[in-house]
Amino acid sequence: MGDPSTPSIDNRSGLRGPSSSLISSASPPPPSSKLNLPPNMSRSALSLDASPSSSHIDRMLGVGYHPSPSRTIYSDRFIPSRSGSNFALFDISPSSHSLAEGREDGSGVYTTLLKTVLLGPDSANVSPVTPEKQAGFSGAHSPLSPPSRNIFRYKTETRRSLYPLSPFGLDDALPGVIPSPAKTPRKVPRSPYKVLDAPQLQDDFYLNLVDWSSHNVLAVGLGNCVYLWNACSSKVTKLCDLGVDDSVCSVGWAQRGTHLAVGTNNGKVQIWDASRCRRVRTMESHRLRVGALAWSSSLLSSGSRDKTILQRDIRAQEDFVSKLTGHKSEVCGLKWSYDNRELASGGNDNRLFVWNQHSTQPVLKYCEHTAAVKAIAWSPHLHGLLASGGGTADRCIRFWNTTTNSHLSCIDTGSQVCNLVWSKNVNELVSTHGYSQNQIIVWRYPSMSKLATLTGHTYRVLYLAISPDGQTIVTGAGDETLRFWNVFPSPKSQNTDSDIGASSLGRTQIR
Repeated sequence: MGDPSTPSIDNRSGLRGPSSSLISSASPPPPSSKLNLPPNMSRSALSLDASPSSSHIDRMLGVGYHPSPSRTIYSDRFIPSRSGSNFALFDISPSSHSLAEGREDGSGVYTTLLKTVLLGPDSANVSPVTPEKQAGFSGAHSPLSPPSRNIFRYKTETRRSLYPLSPFGLDDALPGVIPSPAKTPRKVPRSPYKVLDAPQLQDDFYLNLVDWSSHNVLAVGLGNCVYLWNACSSKVTKLCDLGVDDSVCSVGWAQRGTHLAVGTNNGKVQIWDASRCRRVRTMESHRLRVGALAWSSSLLSSGSRDKTILQRDIRAQEDFVSKLTGHKSEVCGLKWSYDNRELASGGNDNRLFVWNQHSTQPVLKYCEHTAAVKAIAWSPHLHGLLASGGGTADRCIRFWNTTTNSHLSCIDTGSQVCNLVWSKNVNELVSTHGYSQNQIIVWRYPSMSKLATLTGHTYRVLYLAISPDGQTIVTGAGDETLRFWNVFPSPKSQNTDSDIGASSLGRTQIR
């Protein structure tokens, strides 16, 4: 059919061009061959060779691909870029070598800063020695000398910076870096905020005549009487009078703060309802004075000069339910642990014993002290941590782990240790002392560094109690004064003043 619209044989062969052109791409078809092409298509558009194929492959691999500057590139990884870093903030600038190469990672700046922090500020000013530079220098006449670096060299530390600059602990400030000030140590007031006159407060190391209840009432034994001082209202109440034939040797509040135990010189223990100022019962069975008392729920432990400790259940009719024996001299210190499972006792025999709830013989015996052990305190922060202090011939505070039965540490305080008490808000404790300095020391545990040394008493500081909020202590001495000190921070803030009489400064009388 001779229809001119029908493609010729040459045109059909041109459609087979891809296969033939790959075989004979070097010899193009003769110019005499005619193709029936549309007016807008040239012959070169039908020519297939290797370059279009390789361009397509390169495009798939991204070779030579340059994205538009205005186009946002998204990726599934975060690759940091330091191109927008403000190096002027640190008074440093990227090296010219890095800028010449068009690098944006800032590795040279990072290396310089790292050298400054690790090796000192002088090391950052020394450029590295390249082979080209090394060839230009001649031995001893080389102007480049390495800086003096104290790397791995022992150095006695003579001072420490108040402004730590980096986690590496360098004292030299980096250029342009503003250091953050170190946390200032807590300040403990060096003077008592209140002083009470306490006439006839006995100067006897073996007695315990001051205790502070959970209801914020202070009990003080003065002569043959017991007085109550309300710390909220400053009201003074006379609780009892033992008469001329007896005297008060110890006082101890029950944990709920409503009942007060009073140990007497005649060996009796009286239980008083402080809210009604009424005596509940009187228990005997000690032959000599009762100088130490300790409560554990409804169980009351009493220590006496007769060398025994009696366990009394105030719900039972009997005067005592068990007798603990082991001390060879007067029992002058008693403290139950915070979980009420262990009782620590100290005596004039220089012994510290630990008892459990059911033992009648001590389960642990510590004999390292060389003087009477009156000061005893259990840590409220760590189970089984017990502190004890020795008298004039010992002067030491010792720490024990009753769980592992081990002696942890010992510190010589330089004077007689009369009392110990832990803070329940922070890991610190207070000790009061007698001969020869009559001071009060606030310690940080476990470093046992002194936070404060308080003075003011002119006699041995024999009595110590802590307020229910854990911020204030009261001390008593043979100078017949009670002094109130703000020594511990509150649980929330270390700068909050105690609400216990802090506004009522001055000196008053407890009776």
